[in-house]
Amino acid sequence: MIFLKSPTLTIKQILERNRQVAEFSPEVSLTKQDLDLLYNVATSIHAIHDLDKMLRDVLLKIKDLFRIDGASIALHDRRQKEFYFIRTVEEQQGDIHDHADSMRFSDSYGVAGWVLKTNKSVLIKDVSRDKRFTNELDMQQDMAIRSMICVPLITRKGLLGILYALNKHDIPFTEKDLSLLEILSSTIAIAIENAKLYGDLQHHAKKLEKENIRLKSKLHERFNKQGIIGSSAALQRVFVLLEKAIASTTTVLIQGETGTGKELIAKAIHYNGPLKNKPFMAENCAALSENLLESELFGHVKGAFTGAVSDKKGLFELARGGTVFLDEIADMPPAMQSKLLRVLQEGQVRPVGGSSYRRVDFRLISSANRDLYEEVKKGNFREDLFYRVQTFPIVIPPLRERQEDIALLASYFLGKYAAKFTRPAVRLTPEALEILMQHDWPGNIRELEHEIERALTLANEEEDITPAYLSERIRGTFYQDDPQLETSANLPAAVSRLERQMVVDALSRTGGNRSQAAIILGLTRQGLLNKISRYKIDL
Repeated sequence: MIFLKSPTLTIKQILERNRQVAEFSPEVSLTKQDLDLLYNVATSIHAIHDLDKMLRDVLLKIKDLFRIDGASIALHDRRQKEFYFIRTVEEQQGDIHDHADSMRFSDSYGVAGWVLKTNKSVLIKDVSRDKRFTNELDMQQDMAIRSMICVPLITRKGLLGILYALNKHDIPFTEKDLSLLEILSSTIAIAIENAKLYGDLQHHAKKLEKENIRLKSKLHERFNKQGIIGSSAALQRVFVLLEKAIASTTTVLIQGETGTGKELIAKAIHYNGPLKNKPFMAENCAALSENLLESELFGHVKGAFTGAVSDKKGLFELARGGTVFLDEIADMPPAMQSKLLRVLQEGQVRPVGGSSYRRVDFRLISSANRDLYEEVKKGNFREDLFYRVQTFPIVIPPLRERQEDIALLASYFLGKYAAKFTRPAVRLTPEALEILMQHDWPGNIRELEHEIERALTLANEEEDITPAYLSERIRGTFYQDDPQLETSANLPAAVSRLERQMVVDALSRTGGNRSQAAIILGLTRQGLLNKISRYKIDL
């Protein structure tokens, strides 16, 4: 951590310095007017936070109060062994010219080089008689320099730079001028050091901000491939495997409970990998009969069976070098398992009713909602096929094992369905989120998505999702775990909440039919309308 020092000299510090000076040089002790001058300049340094503006203001004050032609500051570049001017104010023909000069010169040059070498201030009343002065800088050639004071700007890190005061009006520079500038130099040096440190901090902060944006972008890209959302440790392990699968064309087996997003994983592998420009063909092995599944995968020829009025290519052939995704492969009938094994071994298919084989080229990604090895041990799945399809296994954890992802997913689905229903953005109340976090989610992400869609459908416009909008099944689980939450409110509030929820549920069950909902609730239609109005229920 960097601590910035206060750049303002206190009156106590100035008086102490004056006492010390007066003991050895009474002629340079400070008057009340001198102290006022120092306080005025030091206050300016303290009041202005912008370095450029502060230096301009301070140098102008020094120029006016010391009655000199110009003042400037040159900083020392240790690496380059050079000085460079950062601010100069000067007077030419009655006009003030203010410029920050980028002019650089060797740190062994002239008076500045002597000050650096000795770490001492210098007062030169006549530069023409001083060997340390060399008139070769552009700035010096623009101004006829007659006399000067050069004071080192010193901090705890060493010499930071040099403060110049040029050409005293009417009378030569005095030792008191030198003493005053030395006192001011410490304040100016600290102010510049603080500004440089602040600049370093700003630069570091900007680098951190850019790095943060880059990492967030990478994180978003990594944790949101094809809608796969989450940052839990359990899901991060999946993403490590996912990235490996994406980089290759190996055969992948995705295992996980229903609703965990296995097809999303399959699409992420295909559409982010080397086959992304090839077809992605998907089929659910549990959704079709054996004959239909065979026709879908292998194709058929005209007249192969009733309804086969023309030749049809199967998914393996249509893939054309792309990906075939077989969802719920554990439900594939035994005869189809044998035929699939032959396709994987030989790279050929024979359409239903056909007499010749056709070459096929595809990558296989399959999924199962049960442990496929357990199905092998039970005799439900061929062992030789198992080893063919599980070359690279990925197991998707159920939602109950990645609770920290529930809030991210719920927020995503809220945004998704708010946009779908053209509704204003809403949020989950902390109480509603806590209920979602405590639920086991046997239906996993699919169940959560449906719950959010339902809650948003029930909620009024611009109304947050409270526990009242969650289904009784979800709330019931939570209240069973913690009965205090159900009775924590006072009785009238609890009754109102229950009444409103009963009305919402009845309307939901009847698809918004108010007459039928009134019958369910044992109310007249008008009584139901009164409660809808009272509780601001908008379906």
